[in-house]
Amino acid sequence: MLGLRDLVAVGDHLVGRSALTTIDGLAASIRPGHRHVRVARAAIELVRVGSESAMETWFRLALVDAGFPEPVLNIDVEDPSGTFLGRVDMAWPEYRIAFEYDGDHHRDREVFQHDQRRDNGFVVNGWLVVHATALDASRPALVFERLRQAFAIRRSSPARSSASAR
Repeated sequence: MLGLRDLVAVGDHLVGRSALTTIDGLAASIRPGHRHVRVARAAIELVRVGSESAMETWFRLALVDAGFPEPVLNIDVEDPSGTFLGRVDMAWPEYRIAFEYDGDHHRDREVFQHDQRRDNGFVVNGWLVVHATALDASRPALVFERLRQAFAIRRSSPARSSASAR
């Protein structure tokens, strides 16, 4: 009934914040010989712990399909002194690049103000943050181009400073 990406999103939810099972538990639930075993097994291979929304899963899969390295999911970022700067949806810490999906709740005044303050901390600590919205999900080319530019900047930089991300 569900396509591959939707199955992965459900799997991400089950092994992530809800902690209802593990990836191994999901794999064990697949019964050989049942009708959609191939797609279920393909989905299990793509399930990751750490995605906190279906759109984060969608973007992670789309980013990897577009040729980007697989990101680390929902990590805490600190400044060089160990002060917490924020948690990012996806990141490539070795490049100090973050990717954020901003759902509609980010338009709430308090959330918006928090996001701005947090992003300022990332910027002054050398992180590039690329933001995406629902519009980008329907037409991701531009946001993917911005991310490609971020990687080009970081790959051409001879000395990347060490990022403190956990």
